[in-house]
Amino acid sequence: MSEIVNEFNDYRAKMNDKILADNNKVIKRIFNLDTNAYAEGALDVKTKELLGLVASAVLRCDDCIKYHMETSHKLGLKKEEVVEALSIATLVGGTIVIPHLRRAYEFWDALEESVA
Repeated sequence: MSEIVNEFNDYRAKMNDKILADNNKVIKRIFNLDTNAYAEGALDVKTKELLGLVASAVLRCDDCIKYHMETSHKLGLKKEEVVEALSIATLVGGTIVIPHLRRAYEFWDALEESVA
């Protein structure tokens, strides 16, 4: 797997384990709510991931963008679908989103390289 993808996943897993080890009820419930929010429901999982990606880009959270891009990639979304969602995010968020768009493209390329 690509170095940028491995670094992100390793750090995320390490820190999530550390956070959850503190056994804080509120934090555990937030993590649980996040997991359940993206489960199949009235909207399919792929749509929810794209919604999460758009919100993450508009809010300019690179970690969140990476998470939703990787999940979208694992779900089999095509680059064109992800880019279309990112185009909406850039429209809504404005030009300040462009640096995050650059990093999103870089991360998608790393995801693609990791399966090649």
